[in-house]
Amino acid sequence: MLKKLRNKAKVELYVWIGILIATYLFSLYFNMNEVFYYFFKAYEVYNLDEVFIALNITGFLGLIFSFVKIKAMEKEIARRMEAEKNFHWVECHDPVTGLPNTIILNSTIAQYNHENKSSFGVFTIEINRLKDINDIFGHDYHDEIFKIVAERLLNIFPGCVYKLAADDFLVLRPNIDKTDLTSLSGRVMRSLCSPVNLDGFTFNISANIGISRSPEDSCDLKKVIQQSDCAMHVAKKAGREQIRAFSASMEESLLSMAQLERDFKSALKNKVFVSHYQPLLDLKSEKIIGFEALARWEISAGKFIPPSKFIALAEDTGAITELTEYLLREACLEALKWPSDKRLSFNLSPLLLCDKNLKSRIIGILDDVGFPPEQLEIEVTESALFSDRHLARYTLKRLRDAGVKIVLDDFGTGYSSLSQLCDFPFDTLKIDKSFIDTFQTNEKQNKIVCSILSLANALNVKVVAEGIEYKSQLIILQELGCDIGQGYFLGKPVPAANIHKSIKSPLTEAEKVTAE
Repeated sequence: MLKKLRNKAKVELYVWIGILIATYLFSLYFNMNEVFYYFFKAYEVYNLDEVFIALNITGFLGLIFSFVKIKAMEKEIARRMEAEKNFHWVECHDPVTGLPNTIILNSTIAQYNHENKSSFGVFTIEINRLKDINDIFGHDYHDEIFKIVAERLLNIFPGCVYKLAADDFLVLRPNIDKTDLTSLSGRVMRSLCSPVNLDGFTFNISANIGISRSPEDSCDLKKVIQQSDCAMHVAKKAGREQIRAFSASMEESLLSMAQLERDFKSALKNKVFVSHYQPLLDLKSEKIIGFEALARWEISAGKFIPPSKFIALAEDTGAITELTEYLLREACLEALKWPSDKRLSFNLSPLLLCDKNLKSRIIGILDDVGFPPEQLEIEVTESALFSDRHLARYTLKRLRDAGVKIVLDDFGTGYSSLSQLCDFPFDTLKIDKSFIDTFQTNEKQNKIVCSILSLANALNVKVVAEGIEYKSQLIILQELGCDIGQGYFLGKPVPAANIHKSIKSPLTEAEKVTAE
């Protein structure tokens, strides 16, 4: 459109110049000066010569003005064309790295599928740990690291790298020479995972790479890209800095996972998730002091999806906040039916500790339901404290100030366990089941359990031993002075409808066993 306007302006300028030249030649041929001279002299009484001069001057000035306006219009059109060109570039490229984005990628896919001649190796690459860097150090460092990652990829694959959404890159490498893509991806991994030094800070990043081939895996380049993405997700599940080449079984797994994700979203929408409740027993008084709410997803009668699977799915799909709020609300409504001396223990996903509004969300639910904060325990794992220690400490302190008790779950299995006790406001430690399983027969494990109990006693912190499955374990823990017990021997997780008999009875089934 702008190009047409510029051409039109040029045509108008040329027309004016043509009219000027034609008028000059016409005047020269007919000696118009003498013709006008005699004409004006004959009608001097009307001052036609002065009118003619005024018209000439006005026309000449108009011609100059038109020329100036046309030149200005040309400049404006040129400026707009340049802006349009830049806008098109911005639209088709990632603003941080300058790499082509999905718009150009789609054009490349269409061209390839039309020609269907080339052989390609496709790499889908996801960069890990950048979210943590962004949260802690800010966008500037995050963007600088992205630029360095892009440069490293371009050094290996010049002109073949595309920037996808989030932290993903795509490489479309012509592979006519049949290069070993797995070996090449190993070189890529070593390059990407080299430490990055910025402003005196050293950043360690990692990646996962999925590989697919065209036309070996498919003749449709778009499908090949989806296959490399599938392989990358399989590599990601295997751990950081993993590489996987696509295979047909992966596609079946991906379809199964996609179906599971659809089922999960439907289940969340229809509120089919429920909590089962496992008792917490005071080992001194042998009385139930509360229950831990454990999420359950029953897909058919007696058939459940494991929490480890659907909680991870909720985290991956960004639905963990919605799921947690729903389960907490339902658990609080159920716990309102219990005696006031029974507490509710509820687990939080590590991702939620990075939510600045977590305290407001939890207290808001408690206020809506009318559940006392003093009867609620929030369980967090050590891994949850590492994403942003300052924010985690702040959030936990705010919850504790509101009356909520804080439990450190799986104590002893994470990093820097002792430092956590100094930095964070915990009321209770939960000894991980892996220690309880073997502490009777393993001397080292026994000493660890004894040390944890002594440390907790010195810090005036309660201790829960989880995973008690045998009476002998229970007796030893009671002798060692452990405060609270939990496990199948004391009571399995049960639906809400089944816990009221235990609460109302003088002795629960667990208590009867311990009394024998």
